[in-house]
Amino acid sequence: MKHQLPSLHDLIDHDFVYGENGHVTMPSPPPRADTPVFTRLHGEWHVTQAAMLASSHTYSDRHIPWKRTVAVTPEHDLATVIPLLRDHEWIVVEGAQPLGYVSRAALLQAIYQAYLHLAAYFETMIRTMDASISVIDDQANVIVWTEGAQHIFSLKPDEVIGKPITDFFPPDMLQVLQTLQTGEAVYRHQHQPREDLFVLINTNPIRLGDKIIGAVAAETDITSQVRLNQELFNANRKVHDLQQEMAKLTPSADPFRHIKGTSLSIRRIKSMIQKLRATEATVLILGESGVGKELFAKAIHEVREGADAPFVAINCGAISPTLFESELFGYEKGAFSGADQKGKKGMVELARGGTLFLDEVGDMPFDMQVKLLRVLQERTYYAVGGTRQIEVDFRVIAATNKDLEKMVREGRFREDLYYRLNVVSLEIPPLRERMEDTLELAHAFLYEFSLRYNRPLQTISQSVMQHLLQHDWPGNVRELRNAMERLVVFSSDDQMAEDEMPFSVSRPSHCPLSRTTDERSPLQQELEEYEKRVILGALEQENGNKQAAARRLGISRATLYNKLSRLGIPQP
Repeated sequence: MKHQLPSLHDLIDHDFVYGENGHVTMPSPPPRADTPVFTRLHGEWHVTQAAMLASSHTYSDRHIPWKRTVAVTPEHDLATVIPLLRDHEWIVVEGAQPLGYVSRAALLQAIYQAYLHLAAYFETMIRTMDASISVIDDQANVIVWTEGAQHIFSLKPDEVIGKPITDFFPPDMLQVLQTLQTGEAVYRHQHQPREDLFVLINTNPIRLGDKIIGAVAAETDITSQVRLNQELFNANRKVHDLQQEMAKLTPSADPFRHIKGTSLSIRRIKSMIQKLRATEATVLILGESGVGKELFAKAIHEVREGADAPFVAINCGAISPTLFESELFGYEKGAFSGADQKGKKGMVELARGGTLFLDEVGDMPFDMQVKLLRVLQERTYYAVGGTRQIEVDFRVIAATNKDLEKMVREGRFREDLYYRLNVVSLEIPPLRERMEDTLELAHAFLYEFSLRYNRPLQTISQSVMQHLLQHDWPGNVRELRNAMERLVVFSSDDQMAEDEMPFSVSRPSHCPLSRTTDERSPLQQELEEYEKRVILGALEQENGNKQAAARRLGISRATLYNKLSRLGIPQP
């Protein structure tokens, strides 16, 4: 290729004269006057020109002005030969015998021709492309400015080239300048070189050896897309606010609308909750902290209570033992010093006709356990300081993250109360045991917090999702929700910052992502497997209705069909 430097083989000239030990026999016809003549004298190579020889055919080294030179082999490269040609006009190329020579003039001509070809290709390429390409040298002076850059930035090449790029843009808004200074390249990074302009930028440092001699930037104008995206985001936010207001006026018929996930365990729990519709049985919800036990309690409440029925939650671990009885049962006026003179209704009374949710019931004071058991058994109670027996009318749902059976054995929880609460038990699995729900939960939280903090984020990058799937989530769904909030809060340029993960991204996962094989699948295969499970779960919930499934997944119907095809999911 003519724009590249030639090899040593391409530069070898075979038109030369050679004589051993300074004795040269001139060929017939005689060579040109500038033909090099080589010989070995005392084991070293020497050279002269044919014009320096006398007219006779044989010459002695005593009469010829020889110059010392060096020899190389055909295997040498130009990086070795070029320094030698600085000191020697001709260099011998030898094998068993001299094969030819390389001259300084031939090398300069070859380099010049390669430069001319390269310059022609480069200039034509720059004139032809319509992309925005800009190049700066090590002093931040502009050396390339394409018509695409002129179109985006409204600056002509003759106005910019040769001048510092900081004359036209604020230094702190120049990604290409940062790349020049730090050597850090970026790819498809949303950038704002001016307040009124958004671009998608790629940058790379230009290196010569171990030194940075410049930087190049390729930019695509996405200002209109960013503005449209912001307008769409604002419109979605208004729709979301309207939906929230409508939900207050017309409560949803779906009791599981706040429970995200389509894993087998979640679907099984939802099915069990549906079977509680016509019962008043006390329900005990078990699960680690952060799994969302209150959401499941509210779902049970909505399944078996009317729309106007109250749902009253009390955290048994957050109330002082001395105040617990009055909070639970209320008190009459004047019941104790400092009491409200009008008296106060307790949680039991507020839950009349609905559900009393006893969260963290394992933290209930031991003496209160006796009183609660009496209420559940006799269905009556007395307010603090009261003498009137009050009948109860509520259903009880209790929840705990503690091992109540162990507490019973240790005497820290009443056995009779435990059996009274544990009529129907639901155990909510931790997130690490249903990792396929992580995708849906993460996107739900992304949507929630992007609206709350006005961050128009649409997707979670594959690298971030990879870390989310590799984490074992000791804090369960609550930890995932907090992590997504942090990622949204610290997002920039509509992208999540991977280094803002609230946990170590190198931390290995302790949960098996594949239960059918001993060897782990590649990450992409695992992601596709999770995606497939989520889609199949949505289709099952919607009885195969693809439009409804797409709506549940938050994607278009066309996108759903593409995913079905890509993932190999059969379509009826």
